[in-house]
Amino acid sequence: MTQRIGKHRTRIEQGSGGTEVRYHGTAVVSFNDNEITLRTGGWRTATTKKRMNQTSDQFDLGFNVYQKSYQWFVVHRGQTVDFDGDSLTLQRFAP
Repeated sequence: MTQRIGKHRTRIEQGSGGTEVRYHGTAVVSFNDNEITLRTGGWRTATTKKRMNQTSDQFDLGFNVYQKSYQWFVVHRGQTVDFDGDSLTLQRFAP
């Protein structure tokens, strides 16, 4: 089931440099043809994760953010990586 990005305090901005999904002023997901950048803006909330995952679903970006024992992780292209900082950049396609 594909989820559309929620609208509450959320907007999608598209420009020549790529697309950003902003939640409360933070670009929680930015992507272009080469990279995907995830940002928490210091807010590790359920809604931040939800907006990230909705963006992945709506734009077919192929990642999933989840939390286990208070730690965030991202599954991308079959690999799980720690999301332990405020941002994480993924390569959109295999090099």
